[in-house]
Amino acid sequence: MRFQDRKEAGRLLSSHLTSYRRQPDAIVLGLARGGVVVAYEVAKDLFLPLNVVVHRKIGALGYPELAIGAIAEDGEMLLNTEMAALPGSLPSFIEEEVTKEKEVQRERLSLYRKAAPLGSLEGKTILLVDDGVATGATLLVEVESLRKQKVRKIVAISPVASIEAWQKIKAEADEAVCLCLEENFLGISSFYDDFTQVEDEMILSLLRRAQHEYK
Repeated sequence: MRFQDRKEAGRLLSSHLTSYRRQPDAIVLGLARGGVVVAYEVAKDLFLPLNVVVHRKIGALGYPELAIGAIAEDGEMLLNTEMAALPGSLPSFIEEEVTKEKEVQRERLSLYRKAAPLGSLEGKTILLVDDGVATGATLLVEVESLRKQKVRKIVAISPVASIEAWQKIKAEADEAVCLCLEENFLGISSFYDDFTQVEDEMILSLLRRAQHEYK
């Protein structure tokens, strides 16, 4: 299964989530940055508020797109011990990466929250959206973070995922919705005709637009 772009993926996903349409306690959270584009389409179709979750991926040495861990918005860190044991993934390298990514995270949080403040999530139903799941590290660390905030329910949502990663997600989330599961996962971009990098300006625009539309 292929998607034209993230927008199409979001629209297709929303058709599988109609039970949440206009649900009073529900909110759609997109994982920055690509997940926000998918999440915007889901939120728009379901008439739900939209916001962003700012996580950071810890990439492997020489393979930055391969996540060996992730940092949640609250600073919670999840490290894949098997991935971290890959050649070159020395403790000093991981420590440097964590420091660097936390600084980027702080900058993005400050930027996004000015456009869309995020209040308490306690008692909320969370539709947590990404644009694809390769290792599951980023979604898993955010699920763990959301549990600490005493949310009512977590629905993990992605257009595409590796079978191995999605099994982990299903074990942790209350519900998991994915359109395409692949055993031989070659990377998220291979499932999109257009996988253009999402810039901060686009995220800010979508957050502002969503706030206006939801009102």
